[in-house]
Formats: sequence, C-alpha cells, structure tokens
Amino acid sequence: MLTPMQINLIRQSWKSVVPVGDTAAQLFYQRLFELDPGLRPLFDTVDMDEQRARLLRALSLVVANVDQIDTLVPVLENLGRRHGGYGVLDRHYETVGQALIWALEQGLGPAFTKEVRGAWVIAYGLLADVMRTAGRESCQSAA
Repeated sequence: MLTPMQINLIRQSWKSVVPVGDTAAQLFYQRLFELDPGLRPLFDTVDMDEQRARLLRALSLVVANVDQIDTLVPVLENLGRRHGGYGVLDRHYETVGQALIWALEQGLGPAFTKEVRGAWVIAYGLLADVMRTAGRESCQSAA
C-alpha cells in the first residue's frame, strides 16, 4: 500500500506532467519500443494520437484514485483482460513500467526525486499486478 506522503508525491508530480502530457506519452511509447521492439506490432493498427490520449486518461484516473485502489480494481481488471486479448504478456508489464518511470523522469527532470520515483514504482506495481492477473485469467479462460 501507499503511504499518504507517497500518494501526495504522485498527485503533485502528475500535476507537473499534465501540461506536457502528450509529449510525455510520446516519450513513453518511444522508450517502450526502444526497450522491446517486439511490442511495436501490437500497435500497428492503432491511432497513436488516440492511444496517447487513452494512456493519459488512464493515468489520470489512477492518480485521482490512488488513495482508493480498491475502487480501481474493477477498471484495472477490465483493462488487464483487454490487454491480454491484445497479446500483452506478463513480461511486457515490466517493460511498460520501465518506460513509464523513464518518461516521468524525462518530463519532471530534477523534480523526479528518489521519493517521487519510489512512489510511482509502488503505484505502478500495484496496478500492474491487478492487470497482469486479470490478463492471465482471461487467457486461461479462453483456452
């Protein structure tokens, strides 16, 4: 679980990302494809402008509810099931986390302190675990 201080760090840092959100999302996807070029085909038919907007909306929803993770679980489970259907594998969640943390670091610069990084890493780990589990269950039930 996140501490009140970590929740505050996430929310305050996100306020600085929002004004440069599309650039941050571009950096995220650029880094994601650098880390794992094999992920690029998953986005071949995707409108990347809309995809970046979806990413920012999803992250904004997480940030707004980061102190109420239980209310996010159904949303994250649905997202995880959809991603499982797209071909997202367990190992991809680690790569996404690396790309997200890197993009936040680029966007926030010196404001991306060790404490801010730690809060985001924990938050991403929580949401990725829920999505990963739901995606696995979705793949198992389809088999």
